[in-house]
Amino acid sequence: MKKLFSVFLIALFAFAGAQESKETANRFFYELTFKPKKDSAKLDKVITILDITPKKSIYQDYTMPAQDSIIKVQVEEMEKTKSFKDMSKMIRWPKFSYKILKNYPEMKVQYVDKISRNFFSYDDDVKLQWNILPEKQKIGTYNTQKATTEFGGRTWTAWFSSDIPFQDGPYKFYGLPGLIVKIEDADKNYSWLLSGNKKIENYDEVSYADKINAKMGMSSNTVTPTTKEKFKKSFDAFKADPFAESRPYMTAETMSKPMPGTDGTIGDFMKRMEKQVKDFFGSNDNPIEKEQASDKKKK
Repeated sequence: MKKLFSVFLIALFAFAGAQESKETANRFFYELTFKPKKDSAKLDKVITILDITPKKSIYQDYTMPAQDSIIKVQVEEMEKTKSFKDMSKMIRWPKFSYKILKNYPEMKVQYVDKISRNFFSYDDDVKLQWNILPEKQKIGTYNTQKATTEFGGRTWTAWFSSDIPFQDGPYKFYGLPGLIVKIEDADKNYSWLLSGNKKIENYDEVSYADKINAKMGMSSNTVTPTTKEKFKKSFDAFKADPFAESRPYMTAETMSKPMPGTDGTIGDFMKRMEKQVKDFFGSNDNPIEKEQASDKKKK
């Protein structure tokens, strides 16, 4: 039963971040408007963050970090009462589970994501050739200048501000003489707009969810380096069966037992969790980088 509860929390916290850091960071909030389905005109929105520290920047979906305080209260209550509460209905899942790290000053790009219990990363060789244009524009309170580039099978237009002295931007974009304030592809499948910023003292890159997982011995905050090809192969297998590692514990007897904190059985809970994970993976068939999808089809 203890192992099965570990599975529940692993599933709940499966999309939080990794690695630890204690320093001051500049956090930039970007509203990302995107088209998740290629055959639909429907747009979705999510807040993403770019945390810039002296050594690197970390880009990620803000959904899980924004809920750290909620998770902390609920976990502390469970620890105090020695009971289990089904938090799957109260926690919002992120739209994107990965992190993008850019190590300064060489701007080495790393892609970080979690497969089952473990974090993996691979180096991504991103070379952006920018064409800086004379056109300027005021976006919000920022004085910006236009630039274009080709990346991931799409044509991108960016507006950067030299008033903000960071040669960085959301996702894998970087290399302009100032922070990217707005960037979108020609067909407006993905569009980021800087919406705010703040300074964070005693910045900690490790989320509360990750700390709980590590405390309970369910995962490690260690990130294992791998290659892009090996990661994609393992990630595809994980998407096909997110609970493959847990199935040995899912006996008929165990699955028929009442689920603490709910009105159903453990089996009912697991089915709902599995559906949430598969819905997450099936919600977007329009990747930012079209070339990666094309390469996958060829293979």
